[in-house]
Amino acid sequence: MELTIILIIILAIYSLLILQLVFGFDKVKTFTVDEKTPKTAFTIIVPFRNEEKNLPRLLESFSNLDYPHELIEIIMVDDFSKDQSERVYINWRMQNNDIDTTLLENLKLTDSPKKDAISRALPIAKNDWIITTDADCEVKKNWLKTIDNYIQNHNVEMIASSVIYKTKNNWFHHFQQLDMMSLQGTTIGSFGIGKPFMCNGANFIYTKKLFHELDGFNGNDKISSGDDVFLLQKAVAKCPEKVHYLKNNKATVKTKPENDLFTFFMQRVRWAAKTTGYKSTYAQFLAIVVFMMNLILIIGLWFVVCRCLDYKILLAVFLTKYLIDFFMINKANTFFMKNRIILPLASSFIYPFYAVAVGIYSLVGKFYWKGRVYRK
Repeated sequence: MELTIILIIILAIYSLLILQLVFGFDKVKTFTVDEKTPKTAFTIIVPFRNEEKNLPRLLESFSNLDYPHELIEIIMVDDFSKDQSERVYINWRMQNNDIDTTLLENLKLTDSPKKDAISRALPIAKNDWIITTDADCEVKKNWLKTIDNYIQNHNVEMIASSVIYKTKNNWFHHFQQLDMMSLQGTTIGSFGIGKPFMCNGANFIYTKKLFHELDGFNGNDKISSGDDVFLLQKAVAKCPEKVHYLKNNKATVKTKPENDLFTFFMQRVRWAAKTTGYKSTYAQFLAIVVFMMNLILIIGLWFVVCRCLDYKILLAVFLTKYLIDFFMINKANTFFMKNRIILPLASSFIYPFYAVAVGIYSLVGKFYWKGRVYRK
């Protein structure tokens, strides 16, 4: 009886929070680009480590940008790569000498290589508008033009925008895309309800002036990731009216899903590890509720196996969560992917175990990323 009550209470809170985010998703209006002459000068910062296989696609997408090259500066920061990444970049630079580019070596100053790389590049950046992206990404032809148009039409100093996967037709990639859709939906929804707390550093835009006013990454430099969300949360606390979400598919960046389970798990652990550093009370509460919702489903399954809980109660809770999650994922998927999907039951059965494992491990375990070991 007590477990049934707990199940219902957690489900009710979870449902209200997710439905609120679904409502918030529609409150963020899709930005329509108008005809304005590009005028914003951007400095694009790309930290990289052992990315010789991915860099050609990113650099080629930079070459194809429909934006005045004199308004583009690219700073590549090599985080002690052991492969041919530097040579890949040099070859590209020799063929694209009309774009202002610089290659730097990273300096290890904190426990976060990516924050170190951005902090290394910022002092020499020639332009006030900074964009960070990742080496395993590709940007669209009108990426900068869309961002510039938004800046010209809004009084803004920080912009978050979307990142989606470029997937192959297999279940593992599809699972990751569903997970990413839930993250993108949550991100947009949180902006829509006026409680933004999450963004993606692979498509993050802000002014150098605001970065310095926020004292950069100071205060969270002991956490290995979070170059994006902690800076966002600082900005929301200081000047929320200057922090916007750019909802337009032309501003979307594509990245690669992981191809093996271990790397995927380590990536998600790395992402989850930063939640303990959140300053947003709403973000902390949401993370706890989502974790508890998945944990209680696993506990409920155990009680059903032990015949201490009627399976019909657990099934009703699971199906309700299934529908709530479908509303969120389908909302994001329809916007980004332009097609409707049915949330696979297999993914929904696996997700609680995956979410709980990631959550617990991120609190107590170490994780591996790019050939390095990080501890909580």
